[in-house]
Amino acid sequence: MPVFFVPDQCVTPPAISITGELLIHLRDSLRLTIDETVWFGNGKGTRYRGKITAVSKQAITAHIVETIQEPPRCTPRLILGQSLLKGEKMDWVIQKASELGVRKILPIESCHSVVQLKADRVNHQLGRWQRIALEAAQQSEQWHVPKIAMPRSLSELFATYGASTTILMLTERDEGKSLQTVRLPQGTDASVLVLVGPEGGWSKEEKEVANRSGVVSSTMGQHILRAETAAIAAISILQSRLGHLE
Repeated sequence: MPVFFVPDQCVTPPAISITGELLIHLRDSLRLTIDETVWFGNGKGTRYRGKITAVSKQAITAHIVETIQEPPRCTPRLILGQSLLKGEKMDWVIQKASELGVRKILPIESCHSVVQLKADRVNHQLGRWQRIALEAAQQSEQWHVPKIAMPRSLSELFATYGASTTILMLTERDEGKSLQTVRLPQGTDASVLVLVGPEGGWSKEEKEVANRSGVVSSTMGQHILRAETAAIAAISILQSRLGHLE
């Protein structure tokens, strides 16, 4: 059974109170009963083993019998900067990136993106993506739920991330260093941000902006991958190199 994430306000030691959509899922779909044991998490590195003590239409109550913390991390965090993709491809990338332990996902409004989110739909879409990330993190038993940021342009993104972040931009064929050998930072305070372009690739102007910002061009070889395939392949390579898939 996966680890179920609950908001901090639901946890009042020694009890956890579950309401809302999670209550419906646990009560009606999984049919949890009194005395069953379930793992809950706060999505920030803490887990609680709870023994169900009450089930009603209003709430499920669990008694905390054990609390554990995320093991110490000694490597950088991985962040995905993904250009907006059409259809269900963006949903799929968010789901798989969350399963693979990416800590944050940055949707990018790039020149060749087919999708351009309307202002009145951004919050709705962000909420949907965040639910996909939460469900994927639960299923894969992650300690953290990746945060989905507001869509932004590359120039806005570069202005946000400073010297503590190593930024890698995936490019075609021999335009950059191999993702297998490119130098990665060390230490818990560092982050690696990998940028994946849209279906039509990065524009010349975007590559120039990245170059001026000190971004490292990286490649995964001679083959041209679909944007969603490239994202998951890159995450897998980097997470393996960072020791997160051991």
